[in-house]
Amino acid sequence: MKIAIVGAGAMGCLYGARLSTLPQNQIYLLDVWQEHLDAINLDGVQMEEDGSFQTYNNLKACRHAYEVGPVDLAIIFVKSTMTHQAMLDNKALIKDTTVVLTLQNGLGNVDAICDTVPADNVMAGTTAHGATMLGAGRMRHAGKGKTVIGELSGEVTERVMRIADMFSQADLETETSDNALGLIWGKLLSNVGLNAITAITGLLNGQILEFAETEELMTLAVLEAKAVADAKGVRLSYTDAVEHTRALCRATAPNRSSMLQDISNCRKTEIDMINGAIVREGRALGIPTPINLALTNLIKTIEQNPQK
Repeated sequence: MKIAIVGAGAMGCLYGARLSTLPQNQIYLLDVWQEHLDAINLDGVQMEEDGSFQTYNNLKACRHAYEVGPVDLAIIFVKSTMTHQAMLDNKALIKDTTVVLTLQNGLGNVDAICDTVPADNVMAGTTAHGATMLGAGRMRHAGKGKTVIGELSGEVTERVMRIADMFSQADLETETSDNALGLIWGKLLSNVGLNAITAITGLLNGQILEFAETEELMTLAVLEAKAVADAKGVRLSYTDAVEHTRALCRATAPNRSSMLQDISNCRKTEIDMINGAIVREGRALGIPTPINLALTNLIKTIEQNPQK
């Protein structure tokens, strides 16, 4: 299968590297960081896992979609704030039968993709893997987790089962779902309780549970998001959103969240698509979300006044 990974950050490199181990796959990593692309093309993706590095070099890194041409599967891993532009910039990847799969954080990615690609070509999913960039061509696989993917229609099709099976063969444990919207909201609720708090405090994921104050903030933020999800009629895959988030904190305890990594590197975060999305949806429904508003405003302040 010819596969393009749009956004060759830590998660993009993880999926590209793993999928490149299957001999039937042609893997292309697309990104705008030229030093990173050059390093990958010279020495492969260098992935640290369990204290040692492994090289994955059966792939190619490119800056422009026209260097790749139409693909069978495009996996979108850019930051949520860049999804719309990334789809416009990478139209050359898309043919009538191309499947576009988003495994991104936050709300709004599916809509942004469907502005460019027919909805019938789009799948959505979530991943619980953790990964961190270490430098050009180098990243750390910080924690394993399950990937879940589904058709927007809710139908469990042959193509979604085929992609899930391919992922699993590449050591990316994957299941299918008939509830793509629920997948997105389920991951969103966990990110609402974890990302902004770690980015503001500098805590690792598991450390949120070590302080009564941050655990209370996490709980309140998640409960606000759950109230919004319930009002929208979203069907989640779990019953206790707070305990689900606690479990994620424990499972990814040594990880630095993606938002903490962004703040540490003075990059723009995805706050508008995570806690900020809860604020917007809450306002539209008349549901107060003061904790999420506070977390959103604090992150936006830090973005405007970065401290190295």
